[in-house]
Amino acid sequence: MTTSTSTSTSTWTVLRVLRNRNAGLYLTGVVVSGFGTSALWLASGVWVRELTGSDGLAALCLLAMWAPTLVGPLLGTLADRVRRKPLLIGADLLLAGLLLTLFTVDSPGRLWLIYTVLFVYGATGVVADAAESALVAAAVDRSLLGDFNGLRMTATEGMKLVAPLAGAGLFAAYGGPGVALLDAVTFVCAAGLYACVRVREERPEPATRAWRAQTAEGARFLWGHPGLRPLVLAGGTTMLFTGVCGALVYAVVAGLGHSPAYTGTLYAVQGAGSVVVGTASGPALRRLGERRFAAYGIALTAVAVAARAVPYDPVALACSLASGVGLPCVLIAATTAVQRETPDALLGRTAATAGTLIFAPNVLGLAAGAALVELTDYRPLLLALGAALLATAARLLQSPASADRTAVRSPSDANPA
Repeated sequence: MTTSTSTSTSTWTVLRVLRNRNAGLYLTGVVVSGFGTSALWLASGVWVRELTGSDGLAALCLLAMWAPTLVGPLLGTLADRVRRKPLLIGADLLLAGLLLTLFTVDSPGRLWLIYTVLFVYGATGVVADAAESALVAAAVDRSLLGDFNGLRMTATEGMKLVAPLAGAGLFAAYGGPGVALLDAVTFVCAAGLYACVRVREERPEPATRAWRAQTAEGARFLWGHPGLRPLVLAGGTTMLFTGVCGALVYAVVAGLGHSPAYTGTLYAVQGAGSVVVGTASGPALRRLGERRFAAYGIALTAVAVAARAVPYDPVALACSLASGVGLPCVLIAATTAVQRETPDALLGRTAATAGTLIFAPNVLGLAAGAALVELTDYRPLLLALGAALLATAARLLQSPASADRTAVRSPSDANPA
């Protein structure tokens, strides 16, 4: 009975969002462009490895795409200075054209072009994410924001399960240019879908302050908001600790007695968990509120991280599934809260600042984990990380100011997501 009720609720959630024209168009655009991005993410590293034979140079592809996140607040300010819909369409078309330059890469001497394209790809993605977050808040009914962000997570994780395999197959058949062409086509299609979104945007007022001062406004708003600050800090702390855990995954696999290829199985199971929680997040957010939804997800992740110290296959698979369910909760909750609580004029730079504070620690965690796993046994580390995550969840629940209570009192948002 419980399973049937949960299934029907999730199905109703999907239908409820897709019946909203703007939400349906956005989600379709996310699926289309996400497919191309996930395919290129894998193929770029393989392409560089094939050209140079260097694992280190191949790993730099991922760094090139992630590096612009560190200056996310500066880039996100652009999303508040122009209308978001034309910006989003222009960003997709820019990337489509830029990807076609990769057709000229045929030797190690052209390697710089791959890195340049990936860096611009990452920077444009930061701007586009900020613009999308702001435009979604204006184009999608506020009561659907939690459902939309959950389904967006489902779409993104779902693409990560299938697109890399498709990208690898396409690379094997047609090489890197074939994957670049696929990604370019997906961006053109996404731009067409975004163009069909019906939203009325006022032209932003001319800037009267320097770019740095405008960026600081978003950071000050985020830091001074009693409901958003704990959520974003909890998200960044969670990503820091799970980043350390991610660097230990090969040690975990070795402890299970498997080859490194088994890591792919664990990631696939984790991705499946993220797909599941995305469809249930909207109803869960309405029932629990952002604070508790995020805290319960972090607590589940904590248990899963600590239990990975048990060298037993069924436990490892269950932990991967639990991490996939628990980890996205704080990300979905923080995104929804930022969209709902931030004034439209500040939303682009505030969303970008929140993104940097949440995701940049993941890079630091990966680096720290890579060093720690060489110095000590991974099992005590996992137990310590689990305890730290539990403390993060407890602190979030104990924060005195609650965004959830504020939202319930708000007369302009009688049905908060």
